[in-house]
Amino acid sequence: MTQPLILQQRQSIELLPASPFRFDATTHKPDHFPAADNEWQPGIRWQTMRWQGTPLGLRIENQGTVDEPRISLAIWSEGPLRQVFLDGLLDEIRYRHGLHLDLSEFNQRFQHDPQLGPLIERWRGMRPCNYNSLYEYLIFAIVLQNTIVRRSVDMMQVLFGRYGTLLSFDGKQLYCFWEPRTMLGTTEEDLRQLKVGYRAKSIRRVLDAFVNKEIDEVDLRSKGTEEQRRALLRLYGIGPASVGYILGDVFHQWDEMNHISPWEQKIYSKLFFDVDPEAAVPVAQLLSLFKERFLGYRMLAVHYVWEDLFWRRTHEHIPWLEKLIRR
Repeated sequence: MTQPLILQQRQSIELLPASPFRFDATTHKPDHFPAADNEWQPGIRWQTMRWQGTPLGLRIENQGTVDEPRISLAIWSEGPLRQVFLDGLLDEIRYRHGLHLDLSEFNQRFQHDPQLGPLIERWRGMRPCNYNSLYEYLIFAIVLQNTIVRRSVDMMQVLFGRYGTLLSFDGKQLYCFWEPRTMLGTTEEDLRQLKVGYRAKSIRRVLDAFVNKEIDEVDLRSKGTEEQRRALLRLYGIGPASVGYILGDVFHQWDEMNHISPWEQKIYSKLFFDVDPEAAVPVAQLLSLFKERFLGYRMLAVHYVWEDLFWRRTHEHIPWLEKLIRR
């Protein structure tokens, strides 16, 4: 059995997100598949993070309200952390969680929309969120391709067990992602033996792109949407659907909505046209509707409708949705 790396050093810091900020709806997305690098309960998220090569355990805890948000952040590490390290780490956490982002224009513009208005009232302060680095997000995207949730969970667990680091902190044992260079000696055949199938080639190619500095997440943050899109599409095995998610979740491009997968097409058809998902509305018609109603915030608006659906699913049975979810 893998012996965990015990993190004994703890440091506590207060973070003040831009108001409004809805903690649980931002730090937990019920539509995401479960992964061994995090755990959530109402009001608290535990998350591992590798920053500048150092494995960390984080506890992100709600200590405020939607209109007066405050977060208590506890950081566990193997040894003491220098202030310059902490300053960079906190900037990264703020960026990944969108703590600095201003939702006021979105809220004002759509508060009277017949469909979106009630959702803004219910989820005011929710924002898309990415808890991982771009490299880590891409690994998740690759293992999610063309399979059922259970298979994705299994593949991710095998990868964590082979390349990740099991951390022990705050009474939890969670895996921390590996750095790309950790896999330098790994071949496609090595990965295929881990039962990831054709994804082995994509994982290896993405690894090479980061190790060879063909893509730089921090640099891309300052670029425009189309430049970000081109850089992402150059990555082997990363298609328009994954790029759309990355632009919204990782780079905060809240108007990104240029591609709809067949699965999303069925769900959007029910949510926005109330038709049988199996008689789905054409993608062009869906994209036209989003442009007409939500231009400037297409991705964010759809995110509210989508997340509301999956939060409802945690409390009630939605037969038409269950038929579409591949377990």
